[in-house]
Amino acid sequence: MEVLMSTPNKRDLVIIGGGPAGYSAALYAARASLDTLVVEQGMPGGQIATSDMIDNYPGIEQCSGAELGQKMQSHAESAGAQSTYGSVQSLTRHESGFTITTDMDSIEAKSVIVATGATPRPGNFSGEETYRGRGVSYCATCDGMFYRGKHVFIIGGGNSAVEEALYLSNLADQVEIIVRRDVFRAPRGMVDRLSAKPNISIRYQTSITEVAGSTFINAITFRDNATGETHVESYDEGSVGVFVAVGHDPATSLVAGLAELGPDGGVLTDEHMGTTTPGLYCAGDMRSKSLRQVVTAAADGAIAATAAYHYIESLSA
Repeated sequence: MEVLMSTPNKRDLVIIGGGPAGYSAALYAARASLDTLVVEQGMPGGQIATSDMIDNYPGIEQCSGAELGQKMQSHAESAGAQSTYGSVQSLTRHESGFTITTDMDSIEAKSVIVATGATPRPGNFSGEETYRGRGVSYCATCDGMFYRGKHVFIIGGGNSAVEEALYLSNLADQVEIIVRRDVFRAPRGMVDRLSAKPNISIRYQTSITEVAGSTFINAITFRDNATGETHVESYDEGSVGVFVAVGHDPATSLVAGLAELGPDGGVLTDEHMGTTTPGLYCAGDMRSKSLRQVVTAAADGAIAATAAYHYIESLSA
């Protein structure tokens, strides 16, 4: 990824976030001959970069999230988009456009697409923050290697929890999925894949209410959601881990005051991904939407870039 350092940079379009929405937008914008810059704070691909396997993106039967993210970045850059690392600190609107302030630079833009995705939702159990990184994790691909041969619990009943369990089953000695209800939210086809893994088991109608220990976790408190009863299970310290996979919250702090939010915390947009601020578009998992997938994020990005192109053209009309 090329790092650009000129101060201030002036661009037609700045895209904040280098995930599927961001790089899809960058591809369409660059093909429309817009001077386009993507600002990404981590790996290309955003959240999908932490996924071990993507198998539901049309045309690509199987691909790691990191590989797909890199392909998206390369495709956009081959069309003329540019990329830079940086953590965006603020986004402001002024008469001539927008100012994007990062930890390294200040960038001026005629239009902005924000595609900052979503952040992992907490499990809301006692000790979660205390043992974050010391037995509590939110990313199997990132941290699974630390639990090779160990006993891991996965909290959640959706797609993410099933995917985490399947990945961790190849590393951990024992994998238990903690489902608070009596049924998974994930599609049956995904859940059926769990039965092929002899080291995966499921605890229905169960919640983890507390983790405790010394340097690492050595005790977990479980609640039976049907009866309300709780019990504590003890383990050798460092032999157990808890992975939280209960969904994500849209990352919308950058557009506070510039866009309206929906009931799910995501940004409300029109069909062109436009917000209440002219020239500002939002795309991907940060939007208020019913389905957050790679394919829907990529579609959002294409729509947002096309709308941004027409907006920028109207400024000189």
